[in-house]
Amino acid sequence: MMVILWIIVTLGLATGAVLAGEKYGVGLMIGIYTALIVMAQIFANKLVVFGNWVVPAAVIVYGVSFLITDAICEFHSKEDAKKAIASGFIGSILLVVGIQIVIAWDAPVFWEGQQALVQTLGMTSRIVLASLLAYIVSQNWDVYVFTSMKRATRGKALWLRNIASTSTSQLIDTVIFITIAFAGTMPREAVIGMIIGQYIVKLLIAALDTPFLYGMKHYLEGLE
Repeated sequence: MMVILWIIVTLGLATGAVLAGEKYGVGLMIGIYTALIVMAQIFANKLVVFGNWVVPAAVIVYGVSFLITDAICEFHSKEDAKKAIASGFIGSILLVVGIQIVIAWDAPVFWEGQQALVQTLGMTSRIVLASLLAYIVSQNWDVYVFTSMKRATRGKALWLRNIASTSTSQLIDTVIFITIAFAGTMPREAVIGMIIGQYIVKLLIAALDTPFLYGMKHYLEGLE
């Protein structure tokens, strides 16, 4: 399936960003993470088909962002991961404000793209609220679970920490976002279907990103 290839390519690029971050500093990793979060806010405006389900197009880049926070927790610190989350949240707020300014700004009479711009980027307040709330809760949960399990396992069982933190945080994110954004605007069955479909894609990403995290660890340990 082409979607799996897209996921693998995105994970590979994110892995490259993490390894570059080890050379140039954790700030680069935080910057890449923030870029993924801001991209997700834009991409979420498009709905796409995954198997029998309809999911936001942001599902890949947003799912991959959890690989970055897990890598920051593993190779740097919980505090750096918290900085990344704060950076992504502030970046999302700036994006929302910026979009509203661009939409409201008078365009020349010959420019005909206003309607398309509004339709593409004019996020409703309900979707923005759902996105920001789901983000701040799920990402902090991811960091909490990963770092707690790292202490409990004394740094062992990386695969378990990665999958447990990502899968649970993605479930929290999916339920909060879909429920707040769409409950009451479509049949209950459709809302449940969106939750199931989006979570399945995120579980797939969580399963696929574990080898990439081990690859990072193996490469970085070889440099020591």
